[in-house]
Amino acid sequence: MPYAEAQVTGLTIQQMARRSGFSESTLRYYEKIGLLGRVDRDESSGHRRYSPATVDRVEALSCLRSAGMTLSGMRRYLELLAAGDSAAAEQRDLFTAQEKKLTAEIEQLRLRLAYLRGKADMWDARVRGDREAEERAVEEIRKALLCFMPDL
Repeated sequence: MPYAEAQVTGLTIQQMARRSGFSESTLRYYEKIGLLGRVDRDESSGHRRYSPATVDRVEALSCLRSAGMTLSGMRRYLELLAAGDSAAAEQRDLFTAQEKKLTAEIEQLRLRLAYLRGKADMWDARVRGDREAEERAVEEIRKALLCFMPDL
């Protein structure tokens, strides 16, 4: 179905799944728990038809999920959105908290990456018989491990 026609009749669940990256079961679940509001149904078939407003909501939820937002965070976002500009400070706080959470996760990933690189370098040095390079790699591994387990 061309997009212009879908705008008039609404997107099917398959189209919405492809567009949003959510599975059909996730879309059904989000509808069930109230994140999507009312989803229209085709009168003749009873199949879901996602209106432009619902498409916008699903796309926003997809972005939030991609940023690691929890279901409760998504629900809070929608509540605050409905409150309008009077909830701007709370929206800011919600996104700032999520930013801090992601920053911490990124730092943990960087430490894991440093550990893996160190291990790869250590084994590469061992393959080449380069003791000095192996010792440097072991020291880098030790530094990464200290970040994970400071009591070492």
